[in-house]
Amino acid sequence: MIDRRVESEGPLNRLDDWDDFVEARYPTPGAKATEDFRKYDDGARDGVREFYQLNHRFQTYDFVQEKKKTYLSFNHSPMTVLDAVDYLNTLVDDSDPDIDLSQREHLLQTAEAIRADGHEDWFVLTGFIHDLGKILCLFGEPQWAVVGDTFPVGCAFSPRIVYPEFLADNPDSTDPRFNTRLGIYEEGCGLRNVDLSWGHDEYLFHVITQAGCALPESAQYMIRYHSFYPWHREEDYEYLLDDHDRQMLRSVREFNKYDLYSKSPERPDWSRLSGYYTSLIEKYLPGKLQW
Repeated sequence: MIDRRVESEGPLNRLDDWDDFVEARYPTPGAKATEDFRKYDDGARDGVREFYQLNHRFQTYDFVQEKKKTYLSFNHSPMTVLDAVDYLNTLVDDSDPDIDLSQREHLLQTAEAIRADGHEDWFVLTGFIHDLGKILCLFGEPQWAVVGDTFPVGCAFSPRIVYPEFLADNPDSTDPRFNTRLGIYEEGCGLRNVDLSWGHDEYLFHVITQAGCALPESAQYMIRYHSFYPWHREEDYEYLLDDHDRQMLRSVREFNKYDLYSKSPERPDWSRLSGYYTSLIEKYLPGKLQW
């Protein structure tokens, strides 16, 4: 496939700028002061602020319904998991010469960290595929509709969402249907009944579940909610949860450790690892998926 320099087409120089911001905002306990994330407010990180301004302004309830209608018909491209990895690999980043890793290598770093800690093979595969929904960029979606902390739409926005001041520009914040505590939802309705802002997490969750994947529900929660930081890190939206969500929270938090803190300049050797990951794919997500 032809390289496509999509990551420079937006306020972020690269999609990983958002990951770096989140890692700084939610550091490993004891590793660095939480306040250090504010370094992203300086001039060198203006792109992060601009990204959140766009994300918070345009991620409305109606926008999410539009994107679900567009993408959950699964009529873009049939691809195997490895086809999707190769396709994602055409997202080129020329801006980070010190850690010049491909998208596939970033996925492998997460998965290999999980594997090194002795977790089940389905957990390892979850680490390998969890960001494949970022191919939305290659389908023409803007950065703010692909990455970013996810949050519920259809009810009042939490002040614990990052840069909450930017949500004042979201039309839903003044819409009486959506700006109350529960909005369109019922107390304790469960996250499965709540619409989150659109992005790669929600998209990949639907791609794998409509394919009838054999990954356990814990893996599906990890994929669907790994960017829902207002829930699993800020401990908000308790009033929307049901008991099953509370049970699954531990799994999402366990995955989050590897999602944020497994980066390394060391390049994984795909030629050595490909056989292992191919066998996992054949076990849990064989054949072509509809994207």
